[in-house]
Amino acid sequence: MIWIDLEHKRPTDTGITNWAPWTQAQWDAWLAKSAQLVVDLAALDAVGKRVERNALIDANSAHWGALKEWLLALSAGKCWFSEVRELYSHYDVEHFRPKKEAKALDATVRDGYWWLAFDYMNFRVCGNVGNRKKGGWFPLKDGSLCSTHAQPCEESETRYLLDPIDDDDVALIAFDEEGKVIPMPGISAWEKARVDETVTRLKLNEHVPLAEARRKVWQQVDRLIDDFTNAKARCSTGNNPAAKARLTEVRARVREMTSPTAELSAVARCCLLLRNDPQLSRLVG
Repeated sequence: MIWIDLEHKRPTDTGITNWAPWTQAQWDAWLAKSAQLVVDLAALDAVGKRVERNALIDANSAHWGALKEWLLALSAGKCWFSEVRELYSHYDVEHFRPKKEAKALDATVRDGYWWLAFDYMNFRVCGNVGNRKKGGWFPLKDGSLCSTHAQPCEESETRYLLDPIDDDDVALIAFDEEGKVIPMPGISAWEKARVDETVTRLKLNEHVPLAEARRKVWQQVDRLIDDFTNAKARCSTGNNPAAKARLTEVRARVREMTSPTAELSAVARCCLLLRNDPQLSRLVG
């Protein structure tokens, strides 16, 4: 999982790789249509027409689809949850808070967050391996406030699902040498439960090709660390141009693998940082 600063990004922004900025007029028109759709949804909901309300959401899926390429550009083409480009299947614009119904841990269903169906701050990019299993899954901790259209309080909900636009959530996960997502050591029991539920629901470990790709990245970084350590030792005995050249190569490769644009860069960073070596930590891109 990678952190995406969605709050401070807009489709009108320049400087986003592989994205041609929208004009302000295009963005304003998109926002205006979103606002009108919510008004229409609210009118249907107010008279109990939930079937029609949900049909209106489905009929306008192209509206959130218009932001798909922008959302992908923000992550250098990577799924925000799995951090790969192809291994997690093709991309969906995922609604973080489900738009039509929300399922608890025990599979009971409550009404969805329909008023957020066209709110771009509720959009995430997710490969459909995880998105299809997740479905409407969005459990809250027992006793949590639950947001409604009449009394919105999304920021006060105590949710299980980890969010890639929440830097604190992303910091809760780590990886092991077998390519598995694990809870970051030292976190609380509640935080561990959130990690475990998210990993299970999004198939972040169950999807074998994804775990195998992480394992290979870990092995590559392990070899680079060994090369770095050996080359440093050779340099410490005196001038050694070959060892210096190898150090330069290793540094470049490590920075490439830990760059936010690289697939599974979080795995590479985790492998390096868990060594707790200041010289290695400085290599993290």
